[in-house]
Amino acid sequence: MSFQPSAIEAGLNHLRAADPIIRELIDRVGPFTMRLKRNRFESLVRSIISQQISGGAARSIGLRLEQLLAPKRIAPETLAPLAPEHLRRAGLSPQKTRYILDLSQKVLSGELMLSGLARLPDEHVIRQLIQVRGVGVWTAQMFLMFSLGRMDVFPKDDLGIRTALRNLYHLEDLPDNPTSHRIAEPWRPFATVASWYCWRSLDLAKSARKIALL
Repeated sequence: MSFQPSAIEAGLNHLRAADPIIRELIDRVGPFTMRLKRNRFESLVRSIISQQISGGAARSIGLRLEQLLAPKRIAPETLAPLAPEHLRRAGLSPQKTRYILDLSQKVLSGELMLSGLARLPDEHVIRQLIQVRGVGVWTAQMFLMFSLGRMDVFPKDDLGIRTALRNLYHLEDLPDNPTSHRIAEPWRPFATVASWYCWRSLDLAKSARKIALL
């Protein structure tokens, strides 16, 4: 599932005009190819798994969780009945196991209605999601971006975003909150698009380092 092409075109036009550094980055990265995740529950589970670990480690744990549940899928009704030690076999920490089981139980009980979140403004979505144990603002922002397709989310506390801002804007250190917001202000109302390009800038830097080592 993709974003509306007209919205992306408007976003790219805005960013090109508003920020010359992002304009250059768009030219280097190419088309905006961020995809939306249809399964909202699974998206939250994978965001919890991703907390404070590398992307590769998160993908590995997610794959093991899929294998553990097979032939069933990642869903509240398949996860909630499991004992914590069963989930631990997928490589989940005790803490993240508790978070995922709490999410499963809240969805099954109707305390958290994922199907209704799309109708709420961003701040209300965040307020609903952070009721789940282990779901903080960062996880809620990932949900807004990758599941609901909200166009103006700026995850200021994301380490990748802060690293990209330091590199792109030639800062001495990782930016603090006021500095991050000052940089991102011209991106509004398309901060999600600019943030995606910031993440891709890290991929470009990683590829360049690999080539330099050859």
